[in-house]
Amino acid sequence: MKRHKSDVTGVQRRLFITFEGLDGAGKSTQIERLLHKFQAQGLRVVMTREPGGTEIGNALREILLDPKHTALSPRTEALLYAASRAQLLHQVIRPALERGDVVLCDRYVDASLAYQGAGLGLGSEEVARLNRFATEDLKPNLTFLFDLPVQESQSRVLHARSGSAPDRIERRDAEYFQRVRQEFLRIAAAEPERVVVLDATASPERLEQEIWNIVANRYVDLE
Repeated sequence: MKRHKSDVTGVQRRLFITFEGLDGAGKSTQIERLLHKFQAQGLRVVMTREPGGTEIGNALREILLDPKHTALSPRTEALLYAASRAQLLHQVIRPALERGDVVLCDRYVDASLAYQGAGLGLGSEEVARLNRFATEDLKPNLTFLFDLPVQESQSRVLHARSGSAPDRIERRDAEYFQRVRQEFLRIAAAEPERVVVLDATASPERLEQEIWNIVANRYVDLE
């Protein structure tokens, strides 16, 4: 297998891939499948998620998702997500990249731009500025955006919940998630070299193949 085709010196030098989209879009399934494909190529891979991924991040995740925290302000929410992200960068992502591991992350800065910037009306530039500080402006090489209609997302989440109560974010109305979806698509249109939009209504098998084709074409040649 040949290594990275870009100016990065080898696929194990720095390959950071993020997965974005509404809940229920299939990100978790596909990040697992991509993990296994990379491992089959003999690459070391770190898979993580946001918010969370560290002990501190997981504690912040509980606060962010707990429905009882109804008094949490939009600015506080954005700051807590950025804090979790900063810890994840410090403790997991940067060390992994420095070791030469591939990093796969379920959500990253784009999620904050969409959920807090657009969804909560804080503004994408304000949220972007906060996250440039939190991440020291570390950007992914590649982002997969799983695009799914809001109604389908909510239906899938409800089905997956199997009667359990929705979290604090899931309780928001359809108009909120429409703003989130549109911001994701705006980001993709603004950064087409980084963000690949996938039709999340496609079968898991089709999505898996499409993702691997894109990754293999950009970063590896299979012998």
